[in-house]
Amino acid sequence: MSLAEGILELVEATARREAASRVRLVVVEIGRLAAVEPDALRFCFAAVTCGTVAAGAALEIAEVPGSGWCKQCAATVPMAERYAACPSCGALQLQPTAGTEMRVREIEIVS
Repeated sequence: MSLAEGILELVEATARREAASRVRLVVVEIGRLAAVEPDALRFCFAAVTCGTVAAGAALEIAEVPGSGWCKQCAATVPMAERYAACPSCGALQLQPTAGTEMRVREIEIVS
């Protein structure tokens, strides 16, 4: 719920700055390793936007794939989940380098 509220704060600030009458679409990038459940975020976003400039706005989620640096084989490898073994060498020394982020990428407004 707090993630949805944080997104709404950004959306409302943008709407005020741009003198928008309403928001149609919010596009959010979420890393696969960010531990965010997309369906839960959609549900919470719909709940927190009721009665706001973003009421009824669509929430589009773009998934960012995970990747990490393997200390054992010194390679960047894809990561499907945190604490996974390196797909190249099997070592458990992966440091995530991508896929942990969450950011609002786009807000479509109506003036």
